[in-house]
Amino acid sequence: MKTAFSQLSTLARTTEGARIAGEVSAIVGLTLTVVGLNRALGIGQRCTIKGKKGPVLAEVVSVDEKGTQVLPFGNWNGVTIGDRVEISTSGESIRPDLSWIGRVLNALGDPIDGLGSLHEGPVPCPPKNTPPNAYARRRVGERIDTGVRVFDVFTPLCKGQRMGIFAGSGVGKSSLLSMMARRAEADVIVVGLVGERGREVQDFIQKDLGAEGLNRSVIVVSTGDEPPLMRRQAAWTATAVAEYFRDQGLQVLLLIDSVTRFAMAQREIGLAGGEPPTTKGYPPTVFSELPQLLERSGPGVGEKGDITALYTVLVDGDDMNEPVSDAARGIMDGHVVLDRAIAEQGRFPAVNIQKSVSRMLPDCHNPGEYAVLKAARRALARYADMEELIRIGAYREGSDEEIDAAVRFARPAENFLTQSKTESTTSEQAFAKLYELLGHSGIEVEAPKE
Repeated sequence: MKTAFSQLSTLARTTEGARIAGEVSAIVGLTLTVVGLNRALGIGQRCTIKGKKGPVLAEVVSVDEKGTQVLPFGNWNGVTIGDRVEISTSGESIRPDLSWIGRVLNALGDPIDGLGSLHEGPVPCPPKNTPPNAYARRRVGERIDTGVRVFDVFTPLCKGQRMGIFAGSGVGKSSLLSMMARRAEADVIVVGLVGERGREVQDFIQKDLGAEGLNRSVIVVSTGDEPPLMRRQAAWTATAVAEYFRDQGLQVLLLIDSVTRFAMAQREIGLAGGEPPTTKGYPPTVFSELPQLLERSGPGVGEKGDITALYTVLVDGDDMNEPVSDAARGIMDGHVVLDRAIAEQGRFPAVNIQKSVSRMLPDCHNPGEYAVLKAARRALARYADMEELIRIGAYREGSDEEIDAAVRFARPAENFLTQSKTESTTSEQAFAKLYELLGHSGIEVEAPKE
């Protein structure tokens, strides 16, 4: 009797259930319309189209009286009217594991580094997840050392903080991220390369990140030639991997490059699904998806770890007030602006200190450090105000004592702010050096109040 029951149990687990199927009724651009599955497939669910050149995984983006509209994770080559469409559960969850550290994955969580298959963990993690309950979360923690002087002094990063790096193309975002991945205090780094140039992926991994950074990182890659679903999925998958490590009690540093390409992918998906375009062609879902993505990082709950996140924002036309930049800046806990003019002068990281801010100030610095910060910012601001007049010789030394001190401070401050990718400095060393430069320039640091 027990043997018969065991056989029936095995048969029940292995017997394939009935499949609900539809068929292709139309293909227009990226959008394919399926009929026969309107009541079986909802928004965000997946299906497989049985094309002549092999199955194509797709996702539902809209439903109307004509049928179910889906977009591909690949392309529609070989798919035609009447092809069979089946409901799919492929890729609805990933199963991260600690052994994933040091590996490179695609947006669906499959390895692309040629090092063999991945060991799957016991807990399924949905790529698109809901943020933790706001009331249950801890507050942002203490400051972490990034090894980058301009960050540690002027725009400090704390455990569970979300910071945006805003810049145009070619101003040094990837190099700055690689410096963070190599030196920042964290148990594990998760890097999401969203819509990256294919040529630059290996450059980032081997040259910028190097073996030192890769050995404590998980990298999720989607290149710019991939369909919009894959580019959007890369950001979701990277965040899901970070959530897994956070739930193991680890301190996670999440680096996503870039939020703008995530928004552009969502724009393509929304427009293909029939959404109306709004500002600069972005449909409404772009501005609802951004907080859903960004809010998933941050402080943990209970005994769990934190996700400290850096998101790059590729500023369209160097306009810091364009729609995606403006929306992202309002969600994050601070922003760092990389200035093209500073990069052209040869100073890297090309951080514009006057335009950058961390919302964790002043609490994340002790009183002495904050006094040094204020004195340095004031001196740099005074020099920036007078820089043009100084260059053309319209300002005469001795006219204003404060400006004279700012001029003496400017050149050594530029050297202080310049840092190579292989160089690392602790925050204590950075503050000590800056205090010394202020003193040599004749700038008084206000004593902290008791």
